[in-house]
Amino acid sequence: MFVDIARVFVKAGDGGDGAVSFHREKYVAAGGPDGGDGGKGGDIVFVADSNMSNLIDFKYKRKFVAEKGENGSKKRCYGKNAPDLIVKVPVGTVVYDDDTGRILADISDDTPQVIAVGGKGGKGNAHFATSTRQIPKFAKPGFKGDSYNLRLELKLIADVGLVGFPNVGKSTLISVVSAAKPKIANYHFTTLTPVLGVVKTNDTSFVMADIPGLIEGASEGVGLGHEFLRHVERCRLIVHVVDVSGSEGRDPKEDYETICRELENFNEELCQVPMLVAANKSDMATSEQLDDFKQFIEQKGLDVVTISAATTSGTDELVNKISQMLAALPPVKRYEAQPLTREELDEKLLTNKDFSVTVEDGVYFVEADWLYDILRVVNMDDYSSLQYFQRVLQTSGIIDKLEQMGINEGDTVAIFDFEFEYMR
Repeated sequence: MFVDIARVFVKAGDGGDGAVSFHREKYVAAGGPDGGDGGKGGDIVFVADSNMSNLIDFKYKRKFVAEKGENGSKKRCYGKNAPDLIVKVPVGTVVYDDDTGRILADISDDTPQVIAVGGKGGKGNAHFATSTRQIPKFAKPGFKGDSYNLRLELKLIADVGLVGFPNVGKSTLISVVSAAKPKIANYHFTTLTPVLGVVKTNDTSFVMADIPGLIEGASEGVGLGHEFLRHVERCRLIVHVVDVSGSEGRDPKEDYETICRELENFNEELCQVPMLVAANKSDMATSEQLDDFKQFIEQKGLDVVTISAATTSGTDELVNKISQMLAALPPVKRYEAQPLTREELDEKLLTNKDFSVTVEDGVYFVEADWLYDILRVVNMDDYSSLQYFQRVLQTSGIIDKLEQMGINEGDTVAIFDFEFEYMR
């Protein structure tokens, strides 16, 4: 079974809790607070595995939870950081936040990608000792780790994608120009999964993908094609294979137009991908059919190569032409991660602005889970960024709450591990 889309839940580990402890030693009076910090929770890290060809493993395991950081202890002992949870995926997997549609990562090489960040450890009471607060009897709990509902989509990394109607000879073509051995038979949908093959020339090599046959309506879910159109999106070059002989009673021109419409309907960007047309089964076509089709394609500004995959006639010319075109094209497409924008952070703020404020030994502690993501993107050394953070505190009602509780200028406000003096 070939699976190229899956949905999973991931949860990074929570940070360990800080400890409340006081130094106890014979003959040492008033040793002071010595509670250590909690350890960091484990990250969820996705790593490409070249031995995996599809996402079938995620049909049976859909939940990945990293370990929590160890709690702090006495004598300023910090808790251990939890190990990262490594999740292996096939090369070419694009990771989406299924709730928002944002791209979190494109696993296209050996670089590990941190998908969910583990929570920081909470501070022990040793951190809260000051000249006026010498015996703090409190510590902070660890922060929550990130959690996501993910959608995983495998988009094969291939330089060239073969597209066309079923039974036009795509499988035969890839079998004669590479070492790939797809199933070949004289009926529709012989190829049920994409097939990759490495094509070698005198100077270089490239990866070719045989995309299962498309039919009219494929972009809307008809036939098999809609399952695999996503694998064309990365291709640097599309080779449109057409049965120029019309051996099954089809019109080659109409076939060409139909497949082009399906590609456009699925993703308009596919219309911008360079295309080369392979007029296959030329050994079964008349010279009039070949000339008519070639003129039709050239009028569209495209190159056409006449081939017969069954007899290998013209296949060397096709491979050389593909190699020449690839040399002038940019590398395989990669998808950039899409971080939350400030507008999205503001929207998140408006939909969930629950918070609480507590006072301990003159320190005002603000608890609000939604502020964690905002603090990550705020640079306190940048004036405009600091203004944005102040505006968040005002619009959320936190400033009003602090003033209701009697905060004075110069008092300390603590939000997660960030502390600042309150100024009116």
